[in-house]
Amino acid sequence: MYIRRVRAVRESFPVPLVSVGNIVIGGSGKTPAVIEIASRYEDVAVVSRGYGRLSRGVVVVSLRGEIKCGVRESGDEAMLMASRLPRATVIVSEDRKRGIERAIEEGAKVIILDDGFNRVDIEKFEILMRPSGRVVGMVVPSGPNREFPSTASYADMVLTEGEDFERVVGCPECGGKMVLVTAIANPDRLEPYLPEGVVGRVHLPDHSWFEEERLSSIVEEYGCDSILMTEKDYMKASSFKLPISILKLELRFHTPIFEEIDRYIKEFDAEKNRNGTDPHRGTSVHKEI
Repeated sequence: MYIRRVRAVRESFPVPLVSVGNIVIGGSGKTPAVIEIASRYEDVAVVSRGYGRLSRGVVVVSLRGEIKCGVRESGDEAMLMASRLPRATVIVSEDRKRGIERAIEEGAKVIILDDGFNRVDIEKFEILMRPSGRVVGMVVPSGPNREFPSTASYADMVLTEGEDFERVVGCPECGGKMVLVTAIANPDRLEPYLPEGVVGRVHLPDHSWFEEERLSSIVEEYGCDSILMTEKDYMKASSFKLPISILKLELRFHTPIFEEIDRYIKEFDAEKNRNGTDPHRGTSVHKEI
């Protein structure tokens, strides 16, 4: 990754791209950040890889708010974004450039690139999400990082939990005895937000699919009133005929990130209008650490 990043030739596109990514594997607040940012713009598209989906290639999950596929084709994160963004287009693609091109074909004027920090061959405005606490320097398989922490210098904006943003978690329908069932990365991070009445916890690997029969047996085993899930997990269980309570997560930003994003978009559009086309298209940009 280090060699790829240093040697990268970055391609630009004729619309502003805002990337929201992380270095640490999972648990940085990336998905709710994408939702918060995308909700501010008209003609916006989110392009994601679609982790955990059972499809391949370019899939339009939603088109200007209209859901176009099921969660097995989209993956849980993409479906969550589609359900929370009633005016946006959401597209999944392993090849992010193909996803970006499809979003442009569908009329996107602003594109949010989900989990895009390690897509080093695309020119974009980089937002890097970082969890609270000390940053451990080791990379996989010896540590939690996808890349060396020093690569944060490539980001236009680094947001740290507890300093630049905080998580706001609510569960308005929670009550009675509940068992937490979740398939997210670093599930222990939910502990500070769990409501009263949680009598058990079942942690599954990240992006695992749920079986209704298995969840039903958990309800019986614990004698609980409902299954407690994150909103992302619920995307894969919404059709189940089971009592489910939902933890809803949002981010509250302390740092004025939207002003910086708006400035980038305005400057991009102004330069494009001055030149009559994308002034960076086809150029290479090399950044050094």
